[in-house]
Amino acid sequence: MRVGAGVLAMAAAMLTACGSVPQEKFYSLSNGLGVGKPASAENTAPAYYIEVPAVVVPKQVARNQLVVSTGAGRIDVLEQERWSAPPAAEIGQALSLAITGELGTIDVSRNPVPDKTPVYRISTNVQRFESAPGQYALIDAVWSVRLAGTTQVLTCRSVAQESAGPGYDELVAGHRRAIARIGADISKVVRALAAGEKPAC
Repeated sequence: MRVGAGVLAMAAAMLTACGSVPQEKFYSLSNGLGVGKPASAENTAPAYYIEVPAVVVPKQVARNQLVVSTGAGRIDVLEQERWSAPPAAEIGQALSLAITGELGTIDVSRNPVPDKTPVYRISTNVQRFESAPGQYALIDAVWSVRLAGTTQVLTCRSVAQESAGPGYDELVAGHRRAIARIGADISKVVRALAAGEKPAC
């Protein structure tokens, strides 16, 4: 059976098209965070621990694809630009790394701790997670710190906006800087509570 030239040309075109399908790119918020000196480096147990439960994020961005602002009231969902894990998990891990790096302690979520060692539970509800390529990365979060086993709690809000250069790498880097700023705000409160002080937001 002879195959027509037109059929062969069509097959070749389809193969070419398949070869040019854009590759998915994956991004993480954890890179470069948690660079502080860990308590274990001194072979001593931390004076206190932290616990970072699951973070809550807006439904609009609770997907693996990057969701970016492209105009007044308009957002685009980018199929080829994705987070390496769901945004809630990405933010939670990055925040944990930022805080443990600041305080030199350990996140003991879902792990047992020695008796009588204070544990500060940090709950975070992200109100806004905005990504504007070439403009800014913004995280608006309400968070609270509570000494486990007590009613001692302080609730605060941090709004961190960082400029972002062109490209998605720069956008993600802006979000990492925003998380580092929020982590520093939280760490300041935890440090003060652990010292017996009464911190303010």
